[in-house]
Amino acid sequence: MGERGLRVLLALLALAGILISAYLTWGHLRGTVPVCVGDGSGCETVQTSRYSEILGVPVAALGLLAYAGLLLSAATRGERAVLFGLFVALIGTLFSAYLTWLELFVIRAICQWCVASAVLVTSALPLTVLRLKRAGGRRVRPGDHRRETRRRTLWQ
Repeated sequence: MGERGLRVLLALLALAGILISAYLTWGHLRGTVPVCVGDGSGCETVQTSRYSEILGVPVAALGLLAYAGLLLSAATRGERAVLFGLFVALIGTLFSAYLTWLELFVIRAICQWCVASAVLVTSALPLTVLRLKRAGGRRVRPGDHRRETRRRTLWQ
């Protein structure tokens, strides 16, 4: 898979993550329970737990920002965009692992939407690593940012 294919795949993962995070953020702010498959779903338990917010900000809203960052990275060429995407995917994967640990061992409930989001961001991590390897692992040199200000979009 070439650079363009990686960027398209990352963009699709990011868009799916944006939809999930937006839905969960909207539900959290409205005080509604997310629709989940199966009886006894843990979505409500997770959504109403004290861990669903950080300093008053819904965790899902943080996910929304992260996925927007991944989408921006995927839509932009250049090493800085690749490094930014790698950073977002790495932090997102680590944070998702922490949240999954909370679900399993502290909250003792599993939210299907949260698991789907964790799968998406974790899937983005190896793709961003591959994208970096394909870029040749070039180091950013002084002045490189000037060339990268003329960004080309995903579809060019």
